[in-house]
Amino acid sequence: MTAPIRKMMLVDDNEADTFLYRLVIEESGLVENLVVFNLAEHALAHLHDNANEPIDVILLDIRMPRMSGFEFLEAAHADLGSEFAKMVVVMLTTSLDPNDRARAQKIPMIKHYFEKPLTREQLDAIVAIVTNSH
Repeated sequence: MTAPIRKMMLVDDNEADTFLYRLVIEESGLVENLVVFNLAEHALAHLHDNANEPIDVILLDIRMPRMSGFEFLEAAHADLGSEFAKMVVVMLTTSLDPNDRARAQKIPMIKHYFEKPLTREQLDAIVAIVTNSH
């Protein structure tokens, strides 16, 4: 049986968090292919270079060095256009700033906003979001 999520991208600068998320994701069996980037610029380059390989969902941190999660979304939309605008994005952040949450709610491609750390329950909710969006 194939996993409900074929390809997931995780963009988070915190290596401890990405290690933990890999464990949660791999143990779940819900994701077939996980690509992880610690810098948003590298994730953006991957999207650009692999535009013909669809990603089911992007888990995106807000606060990262050099390029924030919001800046990443703006750059990816500018580079990839309307196809990227159809992407499912889930913000996964430590930010308690209500302005970040309000900003995220105004961006249609952001389907959910979770506080870190990623849990199995959140991952189940993400699978439901992805399967309902296809």
